[in-house]
Amino acid sequence: MTMTTADLQKLSPNELDDLYRRSPVGNIPDQEGKGTVLFLTKLPTGNLFSALVRLLAWQGKVFYRTQEFLLNRVSLFRIQMIKAKVYSGESWFSQGEATILDYSKTSFVAQKIRDEIREVSPNLYLGQAYWNKTRVLCFSLEF
Repeated sequence: MTMTTADLQKLSPNELDDLYRRSPVGNIPDQEGKGTVLFLTKLPTGNLFSALVRLLAWQGKVFYRTQEFLLNRVSLFRIQMIKAKVYSGESWFSQGEATILDYSKTSFVAQKIRDEIREVSPNLYLGQAYWNKTRVLCFSLEF
């Protein structure tokens, strides 16, 4: 069954965690993905919160697979900034591999952030975001 971000928004934090654990790493994307914050540290955000974050702060990520980096789309003006190195690596959330989005050496502003994503459905990725080693939110990227 093909899932969408709207389907993910209907799941509880525990259901999202289980889905992430069961999902394969998938291919590293090579295009712009529309981002949605799904929950903050186990608190469901709701559709209104997610829409406000997307409008005002974070719209998603633009992947450049062959160059092994991405840029986040931020602000009302959809500016591409806040670079991360992209590579396959070990998940901090569950056993196995994930696509790692590592800001530690590419962004002064976001150097303590590390994201990881797995493909939960064709063109739909579920992500975990960490501040240092503490998980702070879950997000989706739809391509």
